[in-house]
Amino acid sequence: MQRYADAMRATLRRVSLTLVALSLAHVMGCTTVSGSGRSQLNMLSPEEEESLGEQAYAEELDGAESITPGPDYERVMRVSERVFESANRTHPIARTVSWEVVLIDDPEMVNAWALPGGQCAVYSGLLGVADTDDMLAVVMGHECAHATSRHSGERITQEVLGDMLANTAFVLADMPPEGQEAVMAGLGLGGLAFSRSHESEADEIGLMISADAGYDPRASITLWQRMNAGSPGSIEFLSTHPSESTRIARLQRIMPEAMRLYEARTRR
Repeated sequence: MQRYADAMRATLRRVSLTLVALSLAHVMGCTTVSGSGRSQLNMLSPEEEESLGEQAYAEELDGAESITPGPDYERVMRVSERVFESANRTHPIARTVSWEVVLIDDPEMVNAWALPGGQCAVYSGLLGVADTDDMLAVVMGHECAHATSRHSGERITQEVLGDMLANTAFVLADMPPEGQEAVMAGLGLGGLAFSRSHESEADEIGLMISADAGYDPRASITLWQRMNAGSPGSIEFLSTHPSESTRIARLQRIMPEAMRLYEARTRR
């Protein structure tokens, strides 16, 4: 019994040290998301995020075939340029990156992405679903919002701290799995839910970016309905996104604000 008590005290000390480290990380790495005001835990600097983005960009484009010139290329460049300008106007952090976009020739891939350094890609398969400039702008605004919200750094921080727990506190091998899951959930380290929260935030911030760029935000409803009813590529794209009903209800709730931005921009 004494050995058991000593082991429990040692385990509690390890857990306490881990939680102290997490608390220090929270104090040192707490930032605010531009556009939502949410506090986020991000232990990476913008420069570190940008460096990682550059590496990822080179890897993603290795072997990929880009489309240039042509009508699809011109449309992606035209819409992206206006969305980038809007991001720069509305989010000071956007002005610290060098936005660029490439159109990748992959008709089966319904996707787009943006990296922390401002490097973006649109796959040609997306253009068949987002077949108007307004819908394409919604997607580009969404992806830009991931970059301006520093979601990549936040996700990396989450994974690092998750590994930290696994390697220290979870020397708690005697704790049943449901107990381990409860600790992880209590610390906000649930991977899928966390990812969906990022997607919801990017939906809302991105809609404001595209509306400020002069693109009709009402197109977002049609776009996400199409994506949810679409091809296997669009299903893969939406695998960590909120459900259609949740997403549309949220977008409709903020639509009046987005429409004010859109109407103000188009009146100029």
